[in-house]
Amino acid sequence: MVNNVSTIGRNGIHDFILIRATAIILTLYTIYMVGFFAFGPDLSYETWTAFFGKLSTKVFTMLALLSVLIHAWIGLWQVLTDYIKPAALRAGIQFGVVAVLFVYLFAGFFIVWGA
Repeated sequence: MVNNVSTIGRNGIHDFILIRATAIILTLYTIYMVGFFAFGPDLSYETWTAFFGKLSTKVFTMLALLSVLIHAWIGLWQVLTDYIKPAALRAGIQFGVVAVLFVYLFAGFFIVWGA
């Protein structure tokens, strides 16, 4: 019998949709960046800061960062629940992963928005 370990209200369909949605966002962001590098002006500090100074680029970058973090959390959660059997150890590692992901989110926010 399969045990439902540490799901906290999530299910496989929810994870499946989140993974696919974040993959689409990351693909669009990659196309956006490749388009800038391929068809944009010559790269210099001024063009780079102007590009990342636009509100649309900042929002899209934060959306891409959030997508990477969601993607990472679901993947790591699946690996941890499959391979780390002691519940206390798994909970501790999951807490550490969540803490690191939040640090990445806040660092990205401060880097992108210049706060």
